[in-house]
Amino acid sequence: MKFAVLPRFVLALALLAGAMAAQAQQTFRITAIPDESPTELARKSAPLAAYLERKLGVKVEFTPVTDYAAAVEALANKQVDLAWLGGFTFVQASHRSGGKVVPLVQREEDEKFRSVFITTNPDIRSLADLKGRNLSFGSQSSTSGHLMPRSFLLAAGIDPDRDLKRVAYSGAHDATVAAVASGKVDAGALNISVWDKLVADKKVDPAKVRVFYTTPAYYDYNWTVHADMPAARREQLVRAFIELSPATPEGKDILALQRATRFVPTRAENYKGIEAAARNAGLLN
Repeated sequence: MKFAVLPRFVLALALLAGAMAAQAQQTFRITAIPDESPTELARKSAPLAAYLERKLGVKVEFTPVTDYAAAVEALANKQVDLAWLGGFTFVQASHRSGGKVVPLVQREEDEKFRSVFITTNPDIRSLADLKGRNLSFGSQSSTSGHLMPRSFLLAAGIDPDRDLKRVAYSGAHDATVAAVASGKVDAGALNISVWDKLVADKKVDPAKVRVFYTTPAYYDYNWTVHADMPAARREQLVRAFIELSPATPEGKDILALQRATRFVPTRAENYKGIEAAARNAGLLN
């Protein structure tokens, strides 16, 4: 009798393990470059994850990463299904995966994105005034916090590594603002969207920390998937993002958290300018 029970018990365990494995495979994982504090990223992702869970019909989990490179690797290695990337990290993910990533949607704002340079020093009024000063970028892999600000500095005839006293990397946009506000650096460059949000939330006083230069527009952030994702799932995702509307309470909340007017389809060709800027700045091999 004891020997008859054992196989049934083992079979039950095997069935349970199989069910758990199937459930794990059904979990849809999203991540985002850590361009803001972990608490802010978690706050922004929760309503979106709940919305996508309902639209896709599978469990959706937000998987935080430690840095920009980890987000690129997670998508390239298919450890996550969907990633919020900047223009430069998208280019890096494309190169890392051999061109096997696909940008699906971007915010309408990302078609004409900008960076701002900020300071507390009254003597700094233009990019030329940065010569001999200390400047903080965000993450080295940030489009709006490093690549494009560096690109516009170079276009203005200023080589950050040669003409500035010191270049620092804060790791995130809000950290750059904190570094400038505290006097750790003379100036900083960051994402205009984060700057506007910090000002609106009264987390920075624009009378003390001011914008002295706003860059020309460029393409930036997008939601990207691995090319191996089935076309039907991609279409589901695009439709879910495009259907987000400020006319509904849920859509209004999610779009506000994402700092988006609406989401629109995008394509890899939109980021050729970012790739060219990265090569010109010596940041892409």
